[in-house]
Amino acid sequence: MNTPVTAATASIHGAGQPSSSHARWLDQLDRGVGLLVEFPAALLVLAEVGVLLVGVIWRYLLHSPIIWSDELASILFLWLAMFGSVVALRRGEHMRMTALVGMLGPRAQAFLDVLAMTAALAFLLLMTEPAYEFASEEVWVTTPALDIANSWRAAALPVGIALMISVALLRLARRGRAIDVLWAALAVTATIGAAMLAGPVFAGLGNLNLLLFFVLGVGVMVFLGLPIAFSFGLATFGYLSLATSTPAIVMVGRMDEGMSHLILLSVPLFVFLGQLIEMTGMARAMVGFLASLLGHVRGGLSYVLLGAMYLVSGISGSKAADMAAVAPVLFPEMKARGAKPGDLVALLSATGAQTETIPPSLVLITIGSVTGVSIAALFTGGLLPGIVLGAALAALVWWRYRHEDLSHVRRASRGEIAKAFLIALPAIALPFVIRAAVIEGVATATEVSTIGIVYAVVAGLLIYRQFDWRRIYPMLVETAALSGAILLIIGAATGMAWALTQSGFSNTLATVMRELPGGVPVFIAVSIVAFIILGSVLEGIPAIVLFGPLLFPIAREIGVHEVHYAMIVILAMGIGLFAPPFGVGYYAACAISRISPDEGMKPILGYLAALAVGLIIVAAVPWVSIGFLG
Repeated sequence: MNTPVTAATASIHGAGQPSSSHARWLDQLDRGVGLLVEFPAALLVLAEVGVLLVGVIWRYLLHSPIIWSDELASILFLWLAMFGSVVALRRGEHMRMTALVGMLGPRAQAFLDVLAMTAALAFLLLMTEPAYEFASEEVWVTTPALDIANSWRAAALPVGIALMISVALLRLARRGRAIDVLWAALAVTATIGAAMLAGPVFAGLGNLNLLLFFVLGVGVMVFLGLPIAFSFGLATFGYLSLATSTPAIVMVGRMDEGMSHLILLSVPLFVFLGQLIEMTGMARAMVGFLASLLGHVRGGLSYVLLGAMYLVSGISGSKAADMAAVAPVLFPEMKARGAKPGDLVALLSATGAQTETIPPSLVLITIGSVTGVSIAALFTGGLLPGIVLGAALAALVWWRYRHEDLSHVRRASRGEIAKAFLIALPAIALPFVIRAAVIEGVATATEVSTIGIVYAVVAGLLIYRQFDWRRIYPMLVETAALSGAILLIIGAATGMAWALTQSGFSNTLATVMRELPGGVPVFIAVSIVAFIILGSVLEGIPAIVLFGPLLFPIAREIGVHEVHYAMIVILAMGIGLFAPPFGVGYYAACAISRISPDEGMKPILGYLAALAVGLIIVAAVPWVSIGFLG
């Protein structure tokens, strides 16, 4: 069970619980804080849609680009990420692993819930001063288009951290037993104190600290149920503070960089688009048509999920955004047909890894830009590897659903299929509209989601005549919370990636790879293992930026075609990115699906094995990647 981060088990009562009058006062204070953060978060989502849409209209229709639109969107985006993180913390929606915690009794679970929140609070307190210092220094930086101090953007970090501290304290006061809070505070304080006393020891361990902090430390925190983002953050802060002389303000800057990539703005907008598709009835129409085609086939809608992810993948440049565009459309009907939630999130994660090479993919563009490989060649070479891995996943879907009982499912007639197609046509056209807008240059990968939002609103109001205005505000708040949970993980992972780079780990890895015996097969095999591991702790783009320039020249030296090597690297990294317990992509899929990470743990093993088989085929048969290059 994925227990909310902040919730002590409700059945645990006793000494130390707040009195009824005190509890009512705390509840009122919590509602006030909720209003303080949820309303601005909802407004920020709307503002982002408006700013980006205006930019598209002025540039494409009026041929008068607004030079400040992207800059304003970037400023608002960091505020959205931080306010969304606050909302997620208040709701207990930051992703955490509870596989081990769930095996314990209610009393132990309640204590570990309090411990998780206390550890998160400790991280926030440790980051308060560096965040304030970072924002203060940004006063001297002026934005190029708006000509304002960059502190207007950077102030989101200390403000968001302060609000999260308030929320954490409130949650501990409202939900935690006093004795649990006391013991948790003592445990966290003692751990931090012991680590500080051992500082000289860490300073002499060199790169052994990477294992201690980023493998052992993160592993222990994750399995004890600490939120993923805070586990990454605590490990990185501890490493930089105790094993290096790097000031903590640098970590704040790296987190800021990770959460501020404008391409990530597509995440909340596609999350909102997915909710609109469901609310307007477009999802129901689309699923109805797809079900009429494949509903009588065992595992039919799973095949639809594979195809849908292949279709929309790469449009937004973010796997999280791709999943957010597909999952809300298909999952409700798949659940209604008896699919298990764990299998759904496992398959969604697997398709995220499968479609990493599908153009126009931001990862492909990044590889081309940092290694000098032709982007056109990468786009051509990326299509078939995705199909190979998709076929491997489809084979497993067939095996798992080969005994599915479809006796209650009637095969649709041609007339019914045609009618369902006409009803669903506006919804089915949406992915093609989105892709065409990107390819034809109407909108960037970030902006295209706003076109989808407008399309969905118009279709809901004028075609499907289904648009509940009362649901808009809750949907906006939900969008902010989900986006904040995802973006805080990405920010913390970016800080960790920077720490790994500064340790010299990347250069050491390149040297070892160059000196491997056994030639091309061993080099490729080790590359696969290395990038699966790297993908599990790094976002795709940071990993490529860090290691692409180091390893691609080595691949050329030993005779591996650069496009072939690019496909191997991307797919291996994708498997790591979506493989629990460390893969950020897996938790993003769980967050988008609203499914506990625990439920997908067992089902995803089979899908990871299928992906590995597909990757081996791609690695062993270079033609799959380079056969159509000409």
